[in-house]
Amino acid sequence: MREEYQADLIEVSRLLVTMAESVRAALRKATTALLTADLKAAEAVIERDVEVDKIYEQVEAKVADTIARQAPVAGDLRRVITALHISADLERMGDLAEHVAKTAARRHPSPAVPAELRPTFKEMAEVADRMAEKITGLLQKPDTTVAAGLEGEDDAIDDLERHLFKIMLDDDWPYGAETAIDGALLGRFYERYADHAVNIGEHVIYLVTGEQTTVAADD
Repeated sequence: MREEYQADLIEVSRLLVTMAESVRAALRKATTALLTADLKAAEAVIERDVEVDKIYEQVEAKVADTIARQAPVAGDLRRVITALHISADLERMGDLAEHVAKTAARRHPSPAVPAELRPTFKEMAEVADRMAEKITGLLQKPDTTVAAGLEGEDDAIDDLERHLFKIMLDDDWPYGAETAIDGALLGRFYERYADHAVNIGEHVIYLVTGEQTTVAADD
């Protein structure tokens, strides 16, 4: 029975790593679509989000089945419940990457953001990508120091989002309200993507230490 339980945990871990790799790739491709008006890249992200959703459903089913068959307690129960929470955050990260791609597709053939905003979005994407890379590593080898460090990168995303608003609210902003609204929503997508990455870091800390921390991202 114990060997079967360990096999279940290995399978859940494999699914989580696959999800993490997928949502990282999705945001990278969505950013390419956003900054270069690449319709094919945008459509690829939108189409592949279904795959992330399916993996999420597999994790849910596997966790439910494991709890029903193995009745885990204490640390074992913490592992399976944490996996469920992590998969929910990863699924949401995939949705946010899809939102970026949909904005790029809607604005095609024009770039979804004007030239003045592209350097900031490029930087936001780079920070988010580093966070997603660390998440993949944490799922393979939990590390509380790395997990806690995600907060600092999230702060960098928040600073960049504020910089976006500073540009768009300037009296000399020449592109009108619609473009500013798109910019604000896109900034929010990257900011929430980073928040969910922080959530996963907090889940990893809980998994290792048993100490609960506040999880902020809820959409």
